[in-house]
Formats: sequence, C-alpha cells, structure tokens
Amino acid sequence: MRRRTNIAKQDNRKPMMNGAIRAREVRLIGAEGEQLGVTPTSEALMQAENLNMDLVLISNQEPPVAKIMDYTKFMFEQKKKQKEAKKKQAVVSVKEVRLSPVIDQNDFDTKLRQAIKFLEKGDKVKVSIRFKGRMITHQDVGRQVMDKFAQATKEVAVVEQRAKMDGRQMFLQLAPIKK
Repeated sequence: MRRRTNIAKQDNRKPMMNGAIRAREVRLIGAEGEQLGVTPTSEALMQAENLNMDLVLISNQEPPVAKIMDYTKFMFEQKKKQKEAKKKQAVVSVKEVRLSPVIDQNDFDTKLRQAIKFLEKGDKVKVSIRFKGRMITHQDVGRQVMDKFAQATKEVAVVEQRAKMDGRQMFLQLAPIKK
C-alpha cells in the first residue's frame, strides 16, 4: 500500500521549499548569504519561520544546499531576469527572393532592390532559382545569375552560403554586413 503524504507534488521548474524538502539535514545559507553550516532540516525550517521567510532548496547535492529567503521576492527576481534575457535576444528572419535562370534585367533589378531592402532591415536573404523542365541541364546559367546577384549586393551583404544545388533548386544565402 502506498503511503499518502499531505505535501503537494512539486513543479519541476520551481525549487522545493519548506515542508517539501525531504533531506534529513541541509547545508544552510542564511538570509544575508552567510554560511550557517550543515543543520537538521527541522532546525533550518524553524530558523526560517522565526525570520518569517522560506527555506528554499538551491542545489540537490550531498548534503542539499538550502537558503533562507523570501520565496515570492526570489521568484519575482527570476522572472525579471528571464524577461531581460528575452529582450536581449535578437530575432533574425530569413526572407526569400525567387529568381529564374532566364530572368530579364528589369525583373532582376526589382528582385535586387527588394533583397537590398530586406538586408538593410537586418534580415537574411535566401536567393533561390527553380529549374523547370530541361533547364536543369543548364545549371551554369543559373550559377551566373546567382553570381551576378551576389556581386550586386556585395556592398550591403556578405555571402553566408555559396550557391548550391538541392534537387531542382539552387540556393544562395546572404547576410547583412554588420555595422
């Protein structure tokens, strides 16, 4: 028969605290960060209650490390740090420009202007050429178009990935120049 406990299951993302700590003794860290040594868990809980704070399990090593702290304040600080880290992440999107191996000059210029606009906004650009029908035998024509495109964008972009074939398509990846 399974023993019932009145302690709710702990969420894996949240540290264990107060009565949920099962270890007999813990390495205790005080509210001000001072080392209080290895003490029985019950005594550590009493010390935390006397200070109107929580006993939070920091590390699950041997013996487990627990700290006396205000849990709600701790969680608030953690969320604040996560938000700051999320703000600092840069989202880079990849825009695609499709060309044809037999593209006219005006169409080429339009696609080029569009790609330059994407690059100036900080986006990466994936240039692709789809070979239809028997055009696949003239991959050199497609490569010339890709080289011409890369040459035309060299002032605002660097070639991140050279033109390569993938099935019936040829791809070229451009990244904006860091300023």
